[in-house]
Amino acid sequence: MADKFSLQGKCAIVTGAAGGIGSAIVAAFREAGAKVAGVDLDERRIKADLALAGDVASESETRQAVERAMQAFGALHVLVNTAATRDPSATVTDLDLAAWNRVFAVNVGGAYLMSRWAIPHMVRSGGGSIIHIASQLGTVGTPGRVVYCATKGALITMAKAMAVDHAAQKIRVNTLSPGAVETERMLRFGSMEKAREALGPKHLLNRLGQPEEIAAAALFLASDAASFMTGANLLVDGGYNAI
Repeated sequence: MADKFSLQGKCAIVTGAAGGIGSAIVAAFREAGAKVAGVDLDERRIKADLALAGDVASESETRQAVERAMQAFGALHVLVNTAATRDPSATVTDLDLAAWNRVFAVNVGGAYLMSRWAIPHMVRSGGGSIIHIASQLGTVGTPGRVVYCATKGALITMAKAMAVDHAAQKIRVNTLSPGAVETERMLRFGSMEKAREALGPKHLLNRLGQPEEIAAAALFLASDAASFMTGANLLVDGGYNAI
């Protein structure tokens, strides 16, 4: 069974690779034997086999990132769309159109663009796995996060449609929905301790998740251990959505 979780001989691209969850996924994939290209606005913080600077909202930069990964590795088997921009805390009546469009351009448009360029290479590589990092807030609402909830919900449905479109090409597409995770994004509460106090009780396990716990789930979805799983949303949310 252990071999089913191996990514030996696989090549992967992870966006948002400098962030807490993205960097943990890069580390987990490399430990499992994969060659990994990381894409992020801040390439200096990427710890991957190939570090690529790029804005996932840019058509040209996403295409270039995929092409550079292919030039380096010669194949592509896994794509993880982790990149997400910081969203303003606002209702639809408070949020201006430019902010709404920017969050959608990164959170959803980035997954679309990276998938658009990656899929033809995956087909030539014999198939693979695409993972969109969504959120527990993709299926439930919370105050002041309307654009975030909307984008994460879009990713969940987008993965289902992509799974239908590309199953015959041996490409599995799933979403991974974390609960609140201890990353830099939590510092909007003022400190990690304040984030733990505010959000921990909202989860049945009474705590925040760790990036490595989300990375373990991503490794499962990327590996042959999840070979019969596509079009699904894997909740790793500490029980947030159970109540």
